[in-house]
Amino acid sequence: MNLNNSLVLLVIIVSLTACNRSDETSGFSNPAAEGFDLANSDPAAVELADSIMVAMGGWANWNNTRFIAWNFNDNRELLWDKKDERVRIESIKDSITYIVNLKTLTGKVWVKGQPLTESDSLDKMLNRGKSIWINDSYWLVMPFKLKDSGVTLKYLGEDTLRTGGRCNVIELTFNNVGDTPQNKYLVYVDLADNLVKQWAYFSNASQDSANFVRPWDNYKKYGNILLSADRSDGVGPKDVSVRNRMDEKAFNDIGWKDNN
Repeated sequence: MNLNNSLVLLVIIVSLTACNRSDETSGFSNPAAEGFDLANSDPAAVELADSIMVAMGGWANWNNTRFIAWNFNDNRELLWDKKDERVRIESIKDSITYIVNLKTLTGKVWVKGQPLTESDSLDKMLNRGKSIWINDSYWLVMPFKLKDSGVTLKYLGEDTLRTGGRCNVIELTFNNVGDTPQNKYLVYVDLADNLVKQWAYFSNASQDSANFVRPWDNYKKYGNILLSADRSDGVGPKDVSVRNRMDEKAFNDIGWKDNN
């Protein structure tokens, strides 16, 4: 290779590296989780998922978000340490407090103020706590999880929202992941701003009719990301907050109270 060709190759490499770094720092990077089903996903659906991530604040801001707190349907208060994969759940109706390490499924559970100490009962309740978190967090952060492990995305074309706006529709199905891999979702993405504005849930992917179709609206900025909460149908996440710091007692002590 002569000197001129070497210089051209060097310029190309530097340019590509700069572009990649620019994407990472600007929020346009949206890496898929290991196990995302890229091979069977439609390129148009994947591109839409990336556009949603950008509209919600970008992957870098999502990745750097640490603590998210919210109320789910007035039934539970949740505090999620996204970085260290821990959650505290206060189940209001049955007076149960869960503190669960989502990676190791270890932690603590109190029922009506009394700690569970018997190992089988504790393990069962820690698994229950994780299942609660899977459900309640999906209602809040689903748009950030479109390229999760086991997810397959299909583009279904354009449609009209119940509110009248035009949208693109993405279908989500799952391959042996989560508590309910047989589920299916349709996600309706506004053509104007690339934000999810509606979703449909199917308890079984083979169903023709959805179990529900609900709005995904009332976006606000929390920290450096957008989230939909306090929705127009009154169902789902409420009283959301995003924080950078949290008292460590929140993930150890039943007596901790959130005073913020």
